[in-house]
Amino acid sequence: MSTIINTPRDPNTLSNYNNWRTTHTTVHAEILFDQQILQGKVTHKLKSITDAATKEILLDTSHVQVKDVVIGGKKHKFEITPRLEPYGNALKIELEKGVPNGDQIDLSIDFATTAACTALQWLTPAQTSNKKHPYMFSQCQAIHARSIFPCQDTPDVKAPFDFEIHSPLPVIASGIASESNPDKVSADGKSQVYKFHQSVPIPSYLFALASGDIAFASIGPRSTVATGPDELAACKWEFEADTERSIKAAESVVFPYKWGQYNVLVLPPSFPYGGMENPIYTFATPTVISGDRQNVDVIAHELSHSWSGNLVSNASWEHFWLNEGWTTYLERRIQAINHGNDDRYRDFSAIIGWSALTDSIKNYGETHDFTKLIVDLKGKDPDDAFSSIPYEKGFVFLYYIEKLIGKNEFDKFIPHYFETWSMKSLDSYDFKTTLLDFFASDKATSQKLNTIDWDTWFYKPGFPPKPDFDTSLVDQVYALAEKWQTLTDPSKPSDFVPKPSDVSGWSANQLVVFLEQILAFETPLPTESAKYLGTMYSLRETQNVEVSSRYYQVALTSGDASIKGYVTDLLGKVGRMKFVRPLYRCLIIIDVDLAIETFEKNKDFYHPICRAMVVKMLVGKTKNQ
Repeated sequence: MSTIINTPRDPNTLSNYNNWRTTHTTVHAEILFDQQILQGKVTHKLKSITDAATKEILLDTSHVQVKDVVIGGKKHKFEITPRLEPYGNALKIELEKGVPNGDQIDLSIDFATTAACTALQWLTPAQTSNKKHPYMFSQCQAIHARSIFPCQDTPDVKAPFDFEIHSPLPVIASGIASESNPDKVSADGKSQVYKFHQSVPIPSYLFALASGDIAFASIGPRSTVATGPDELAACKWEFEADTERSIKAAESVVFPYKWGQYNVLVLPPSFPYGGMENPIYTFATPTVISGDRQNVDVIAHELSHSWSGNLVSNASWEHFWLNEGWTTYLERRIQAINHGNDDRYRDFSAIIGWSALTDSIKNYGETHDFTKLIVDLKGKDPDDAFSSIPYEKGFVFLYYIEKLIGKNEFDKFIPHYFETWSMKSLDSYDFKTTLLDFFASDKATSQKLNTIDWDTWFYKPGFPPKPDFDTSLVDQVYALAEKWQTLTDPSKPSDFVPKPSDVSGWSANQLVVFLEQILAFETPLPTESAKYLGTMYSLRETQNVEVSSRYYQVALTSGDASIKGYVTDLLGKVGRMKFVRPLYRCLIIIDVDLAIETFEKNKDFYHPICRAMVVKMLVGKTKNQ
């Protein structure tokens, strides 16, 4: 029988979630490090939401071994439909008869992951910092939970979770840990039992697991940091000053934190993102640990997801801006509050964001569908559409609305929006309706909202109107960049003489904006000037990857062959796609053979999502191309 697809709002799932809704999921699983598989049983409580309209259950799977299916205590026949890229296969289960509306069934599935699983990364002891124990972590966003166990893998379905995980090494999951959980490596190497409960309904992409040689330290009254034992002190110092005050800042904008605990797991360096907003435990890149507390904006962002994305979720990845645009908006509100309610600091961050938006739009092309706020992902992989666009274009839209109606009015809407959609999923049209309805009785505000060209904001590709950001914190940065630009035209002698004091006292973010300005020059810096820039301002050796990665792009763009060793070294130490993608893009231009060689050397270090992205960049690239 052919594959059946029934997708009411989410085109990226094969499940028939318009007939059945998951109301609870329990995962019993064992982590087998020697085989690099996760195996066990997942039990879904499924509620019929039609009156016996179907006798068929379809769940998403991808490269998962399904061993047995049990319904009501009895084994049941099942079928794996033919694979449909990029979505995998449907697990198809035929019932004897339909189920009345509102009735539930218990569906248990014995499963095991395979080597082709795209959600799990397995590290050998040699790939960890202290080289003593293996490590495993998950990354399920956007559609990778289906490669761990069969499920309704769509953000339009949310359910509470229970976890019982067996592992010889400490385990973290996206639920509240049982007080009986061990916190040390098993002394005899045998598995120990770890239990977690998540009472707040979450979508499948927020299912998260990590296991390894993990140690823990308090960073606040409701927060813990977890990481490798050797890194624990540095991570504790990086986060303990800002975590609780950031939670309180977010609560002052929205409403009290709903998840009980807010913790951070600092992962090994192959983690592909800056952070992943898994509930209870943000999974964070080690690149935020810079020893200067300059990169903790990542935590402000992931914390903001506790409201936007986790509590209120986009109904499909076509409306991803609802997750990331709102989260970026809240992140920047937190930044302003943490700087004494000074909005110059959120505008400073927004200026950095605009640069990232510009890069993404230029890379796609200004007419590309993926530069729209609402994208068409039918038949497409949501990972291919991942960029800064939903973050920054989404932020600009919300910033525009705030400026249009006034901050005081918009601040009244924020808690209403999150309360209305708490523990639910919505699309852009729901957002529009909620906003307009909230102000329906306010004639003056309604008139302002009626001036919004919704179709243009939602569907026009390319750049949105650029806001008039406050540039007072970056004016000196722009001025210095303009001086360096005088060095790009050899026919016009420049009297500019750089000196280390040019950047004395600057924050890492100011250096980032400065380097972004140089990257935007129509004519790249001459090679010798780029070298001089690196030595004069100590950019080659900095441990802050936000800074070093951008300087390396400046140097590569200038044709500085001496920087290649620094670049390949960083690409072997950092798997965060924010840095990996642009560095490979520049390296391919200057030395495609070295780019291929670097990838071949490090491909097993990269997360599968990152690895696939680089492969796409390298496809068809050959010597001298």
